[in-house]
Amino acid sequence: MRNQQGGEFEVQLNCAPLLDTNRQNIGWVVALQDITQNSRLQKMLTFQAVHDTLTGLINRREFEKRLESLLDEAHHDKAEHLLCYLDLDQFKLVNDTCGHRAGDVLLKQLSSLLKPVLRQTDTLARLGGDEFGVLLSHCPIEKGMDIAETLRKTVTAFRFSWDGQVFSVGVSIGLVSITEVSGSLDEVLSQADAACYAAKDRGRNRVHLFQPDDLQAQERQGQIQWASRLQEALDKDLFRLYYQTIIPLEDSDNTMPHYEILARMIGPEGEVIPPGAFIPAAERFGLMPKIDQWVIRNTLAWMGDQLRQNQQPVFCTINLSGASIGRDDCLQLIQEQLEKRKVPANNICFEITETAAIADPANAGRFIAELKRMGCQFALDDFGSGLSSFGYLKQLPVDYLKIDGFFIQDLANNRIDQAMVASINNIGHIMGLKTIAEFVEDAATLDILRQIGVDYVQGYYLSRPEPLESLNSVRVMPR
Repeated sequence: MRNQQGGEFEVQLNCAPLLDTNRQNIGWVVALQDITQNSRLQKMLTFQAVHDTLTGLINRREFEKRLESLLDEAHHDKAEHLLCYLDLDQFKLVNDTCGHRAGDVLLKQLSSLLKPVLRQTDTLARLGGDEFGVLLSHCPIEKGMDIAETLRKTVTAFRFSWDGQVFSVGVSIGLVSITEVSGSLDEVLSQADAACYAAKDRGRNRVHLFQPDDLQAQERQGQIQWASRLQEALDKDLFRLYYQTIIPLEDSDNTMPHYEILARMIGPEGEVIPPGAFIPAAERFGLMPKIDQWVIRNTLAWMGDQLRQNQQPVFCTINLSGASIGRDDCLQLIQEQLEKRKVPANNICFEITETAAIADPANAGRFIAELKRMGCQFALDDFGSGLSSFGYLKQLPVDYLKIDGFFIQDLANNRIDQAMVASINNIGHIMGLKTIAEFVEDAATLDILRQIGVDYVQGYYLSRPEPLESLNSVRVMPR
């Protein structure tokens, strides 16, 4: 029906019997009820249930529902479909430079550009963040590769303008064929994600087709499994603290025992898993801040116990990942735990890598300054690995330089490495910093480091990593 202004509206017809005084039916009462608002609300709620609120595209829940239907069709009718997983490259740059509002506008503009590339029977969805999914129904691999490449070129050609700045973004696309032999929904999504990250690992802004014998994709899937295991380890407290002694080369009667704290993970069979096996997955899936915070809490708890039980302080170095540098929750946790455990802040040194520090030196500098204000100290690890190491060092108020182990491993046989270590040590001392050489694995290397004048050493020749719980009481440093 239409109202007086010519607008359409919906009505509901309600009928009720008209009764006389003897309750005999003598007619009917008919009423029209305007239900336009209720109808519109219902339609809006139905739309929102299956669409992304920002872009208007199909949302993840509806996307997975449609993918499940295509899998069923492929299993029963031997139909062939394709799944594309798209992850934007350089999107974080726009968000960090211009803010999240600019990022939202970019996503909406890209959504409008991608839809015309697809066929009417295809599905384009926003899966979350800067990730999109495409379902190509009844599509052979060759045709799907062409469509995926067109999607990639469309994104690459796009230029996003914001406040006088122009940005270009790329997209890495993982492609998975859906056939009668395809696995479950989760398996197919895992394969698509693995193929997408294989595209990123090969240089970004490219299309990668998943193959059963694809080593890169298999590695990515293995990391996905690691992410699940890491979360379980966090939930079930399956990490353990280890320590390695850091030894001063100059005799001192007042030397406090100095340990670097290391993390290990306990596997399903009780085996000890080294960090090299799980840290890459933890970094890729954003779990390093949680692991860092677990280490901080447990280290400071142990240090507090040592103070109460032995009345002798220890000096501990705790590694912080790049993902934790600058985080307010990390700063807050450190402050809370120092107060709770009654550990002097100047007994703690946080170790960060040179690579993480120079990724955002201004932010790293602020983070370091705040912790140093509390009394904590800092060590810069892997120093000398970057081309601009000495230049960035001026911006970072650290206390220790840990010389990159690359220069230490063959020190006894390489005069260039000896010159590099001497140079780093000299500049560190000019700046008032202490130097630490790691990866010391033989007596000859130790003698050369002593001659150069390095302040501290650590390595398997001096001390292997051991469970922290084995330190029942602190002890005087060996020399």
